[in-house]
Amino acid sequence: MSGLGELYQQLIIDHNRHPRNAGALEDANRFASGDNPLCGDKIKLYLRVANDVIEEVRFEGSGCAISQASASLMTTAVRGKSSADAMRLFKAFHGMVTSPPDAAPNAPALGKLAAFAGVRTFPARVKCANLAWHTLRAALQGEPQAVSTE
Repeated sequence: MSGLGELYQQLIIDHNRHPRNAGALEDANRFASGDNPLCGDKIKLYLRVANDVIEEVRFEGSGCAISQASASLMTTAVRGKSSADAMRLFKAFHGMVTSPPDAAPNAPALGKLAAFAGVRTFPARVKCANLAWHTLRAALQGEPQAVSTE
């Protein structure tokens, strides 16, 4: 688990300092926003979906390193996936970060996202890691209201 913990720290730092897919997407046809009032995390998620495939995804956000790194890694992971595959990934990620700290993550299904298993040892940070994912679900399902972790 120490190797996974080190990977977790390295990924969080890297994706927070150098977020992938950051910025607005002018031709987005799906959008959702999310807020984690407890930590002050905010995200706006933009998607361009065609033929049920996420062709492009970008985000604008502010907040803690965990929320921003999660958004960065999530956008990388879901680009090119069908809506159904993105939702399966959402469920796998959500299940992992809310499972007991000693549960083994489903590394083959999650890839680099398995590094977020470390967040389970900090229950207050689970909402930070999940914010982007709940915002993705809202965007894919066309939910008009902003997502809140409260």
